[in-house]
Amino acid sequence: MSYYHARIVDLPFDKAIERLTAALARQGFGILTDIDIAATMKKKLGKEMPAYRILGACNPKLADRALTIENKIGTMLPCNVIVRRAEGEKIEIAAINHASSMSAVGNPGLDEIAGEVASLLRTAVDSV
Repeated sequence: MSYYHARIVDLPFDKAIERLTAALARQGFGILTDIDIAATMKKKLGKEMPAYRILGACNPKLADRALTIENKIGTMLPCNVIVRRAEGEKIEIAAINHASSMSAVGNPGLDEIAGEVASLLRTAVDSV
C-alpha cells in the first residue's frame, strides 16, 4: 500500500490549486495551511526549485472522531496534499494515504476513519 495517491494534470499551477481546493471542499475538507515550499527554499537556502505547495487539509468531523479515539493523532493532522510542477508544464497532485500512515499508530479504532479519509482524499485528487 503506497503512502500517497497522485495524478498528473495538464493545468496551469494556480488553476490546479484552485480546482484542488474546490474538490477538497466538496469532500468536506477546508485548507488550514498553505505552505509555499519553493518560496521557503529560496528565502532560507537561496535555492531555486519548481513550484511546490503543501496544502494542509482538514475534515473537522473526521478529525473530531479520530481525536476522540486517539488523542495524539493530531500529530498526523492536517492531511497534507501537495501540488508541484512536474516535468514541463505538467502538474502533479498528491495526497497522503491515511489508511497507510495511520496503520503505524496501532489503534484498530482508527482503521475505519483512516480508510474514509483516504477515500475522500483520493476522490478529491482524482476529480481535479
